[in-house]
Amino acid sequence: MALTLDTYRLLGRSGLRVSPLALGTATFGTEWGWGAERDEARRLFDRYTELGGNFFDTASTYTNGSSERLLGEFTRTNRDKVVLATKYSTLRQPGDPNSGGTHRKSMLASVEASLRQLDTDYIDLLYVNVWDFRTPVEEILRGLDDLVRQGKVLYVAISSAPAWQVSRMQAIADLRGWSPLSHWRPSTA
Repeated sequence: MALTLDTYRLLGRSGLRVSPLALGTATFGTEWGWGAERDEARRLFDRYTELGGNFFDTASTYTNGSSERLLGEFTRTNRDKVVLATKYSTLRQPGDPNSGGTHRKSMLASVEASLRQLDTDYIDLLYVNVWDFRTPVEEILRGLDDLVRQGKVLYVAISSAPAWQVSRMQAIADLRGWSPLSHWRPSTA
């Protein structure tokens, strides 16, 4: 059987159906001195969705927010048919140590920025992206659970974190009745 973008799979420990390959949108926008202008980004978006793709990967800081703004524009008429995954924890404001990291303040500010930039009421999947080795896991998990309970985020996930921390976080979430991590993307480094 050929692998196609509309051969949907369940995302991790969830019932969310996603394309087997996400379209990464770090190159949507040219604010970093390279990348796809709006029209080219739109062509990439349209081709991916024409082939049945529904899973988009972005971050609040990609191309200084242009990635999310373009995705928000492109998904405005079909928001419920797509899965928007964004990430938090990278520094958003140079010189402000609290504008990055995995702590609650960074998490909430990043999610609010993503909601505005994506022009949406909710994020399908929020990744804790860069493990900072400083924030207590209970703070991260409780913040993620609060976002899910508020309806701002549907599913939570983690990437680039030590496997033992991910296992520990799942156990704590299960024990406390908090939203579990739906997906873990190990570091490729």
